[in-house]
Amino acid sequence: MISRCVLALLFLLPAIASAQPPPGGDAESPGQTLFASRCGFCHGRDAAGGESGPDLTISPLVAKDVNGDLLKPVIRDGRVDKGMPAFALGGSDLDALVDYIHDVKKKADANPGRRRSVDVADVATGNVDAGKAYFNGAGGCAQCHTPTGDLAGVATRLKGLALMQRMLDPGRNRGTKPNPAKVTVTTKSGETVTGSLAHRDEFTIAVIDPSGWYRSFTASQVKFTVDDPLEAHRDQLAKYTDKDMHDVLAYLHTLQNEERPK
Repeated sequence: MISRCVLALLFLLPAIASAQPPPGGDAESPGQTLFASRCGFCHGRDAAGGESGPDLTISPLVAKDVNGDLLKPVIRDGRVDKGMPAFALGGSDLDALVDYIHDVKKKADANPGRRRSVDVADVATGNVDAGKAYFNGAGGCAQCHTPTGDLAGVATRLKGLALMQRMLDPGRNRGTKPNPAKVTVTTKSGETVTGSLAHRDEFTIAVIDPSGWYRSFTASQVKFTVDDPLEAHRDQLAKYTDKDMHDVLAYLHTLQNEERPK
């Protein structure tokens, strides 16, 4: 079971993995060199997972692959829907990549203590029924979410650590999407400015107004209100026990293969 004392480390694992140097000592094989230049930016230089690509040493596809029968089509054609581009490589380069991927998997299987990524089994330790009861209980998740509405199929889109991260911090990896928190600022002159929250600390409140301008104010010199739909998630962190977190996650893992209502 993963407790809250190691959650911070787990959130950093993908970045740590992508920053790791290649195993030292031995000269790089052609496949290792090719992997580092073509694949390492997503999957990590040693195929054990990067910031955006999965750990190939625990990939079911790699485990089932025989002499590249599954890997080569994926490398050659890509998986555009998942952000993986196609690579126009010759037969010898494809062979070298496949050999290298299988080699690092073999080494990882022989030394499981080196694994840096988080598998679904690492976090799938909760009780589904208890999680469902917590979800639907007083003060639980059902105040804002429904399993057949906004959370329909969530476990198909997100798995393992990614699902736990989204559950605990739904604002994470928002990318270019605007902050869902809305701010209304009233200045001493009576001007009212509304927009998306851009920054907030004890000294400053800043918004992106509807025209896209960044507006910053000294917090002590204005009146402002913040309507943040994600605040409930941050408040919930102080209420969760370790068991609660894993139980709710176990329940969320059952929400698969459902279409969102149109």
